[in-house]
Amino acid sequence: MAKQLSSSDAILKDSEVLTETQRLKEKQALKESQVIKEGTALMKDGLGKAAIARIGKSLAQVVPQFNARAFQREALQGLEPLELKARVYHLIDVLHRHYDLPFKKLSKYLQQLPQVWDRGEAADNKAGFAAWPIIDYVAVYGLQHPQEALQTLEKLTPLFTAEYAIRPFIQQHYDITYQQLLRWCDHPNEHVRRLASEGARPRLPWGVQLPQFIKDPTPLEPLLEKLKLDESLYVRRSVANNLNDISKDNPDWMVALCERWAAESHVHSSWVIKHALRSLVKGGDARVFPLLGYAAQPSVQVSDISLDKTHLKVGDSLGFACELIAGNKAQHLVVDYLVYFVRAKGKSSAKVFKLKNIFLDKNQRLVISKKHSFKPISTRRYYPGEHLLAIQINGKEVARTAFYLSE
Repeated sequence: MAKQLSSSDAILKDSEVLTETQRLKEKQALKESQVIKEGTALMKDGLGKAAIARIGKSLAQVVPQFNARAFQREALQGLEPLELKARVYHLIDVLHRHYDLPFKKLSKYLQQLPQVWDRGEAADNKAGFAAWPIIDYVAVYGLQHPQEALQTLEKLTPLFTAEYAIRPFIQQHYDITYQQLLRWCDHPNEHVRRLASEGARPRLPWGVQLPQFIKDPTPLEPLLEKLKLDESLYVRRSVANNLNDISKDNPDWMVALCERWAAESHVHSSWVIKHALRSLVKGGDARVFPLLGYAAQPSVQVSDISLDKTHLKVGDSLGFACELIAGNKAQHLVVDYLVYFVRAKGKSSAKVFKLKNIFLDKNQRLVISKKHSFKPISTRRYYPGEHLLAIQINGKEVARTAFYLSE
């Protein structure tokens, strides 16, 4: 058996670009995600006792001399206090001790796994998590064997997703992996086609960033071009997410691409454009609204914002309303609102919240109202002081008013 190496250490050793800072950020994001509950179950329960039993049962059918009982017994030791991604790392380590095979040989067995894989209960929306450590094992112990590893990821990604596992290969074996991504764009399985886009996202949530695509997204264009008209909404949504990532660092490049696609007037690419531009819409980038069919220069008057209270405490809700009065032409509008939150050092910063996408006929009047909750949440801390609430139409702020928040 090869010398034991923890999965976290192996990734760091085999992939120099996966820095300790990136790993800590990833772990922190995943730790914070555990506060999300589905019913009474935590996300991490998707890699609990039942999932481990399914892993052992399935692997025993394809990997020679794999001892399912011994694997399950060791996998359960120390599992309970671990959060979701820590469980993935833990199970990768345990799997490595029980495979006891060189990766090139093991990969041939793993590629047979979908034929016997126990998918769990259909009603369990976390059942797919069981395949996560098996897939990410390939990123740890198959990194020096890219040809076999990529073939294995192609077979395994329909079981869960290989979008995290593919990223070290993009970084360490760019040429061979990029060519494989291009081929996957024409694959008959939608999960494999989606991997070509999702795995190459510059800023994939929970995944290590791809700095080469953050700096220059040009290599992504052939992939996205191939997939923008995909018959699968699952794939097209990934294309939109990839473009939304790109917009955060290269908005000019991304908007130019969307303008070319918009000229094609295809229903699928139009859908992709709409969802890809969501961050730029919230950010008020004036270039994107005509692409979405909204007025480039809105002709609308906005009344003063009325508040149901001007002083509130953390835990309260703030009700507000305003009236829109259209000019002498009909128009489509994106109406959002901004809250300028007081930060720790006393300065304020705005966050945009969705309000309505509307159509106003000429001279039409419309009252819009909303309540915003200041109930404490794990992702935001409230500080006392004067806050501002503003209305934004097609990316431009048109009215604002102040209110006071206390603890």
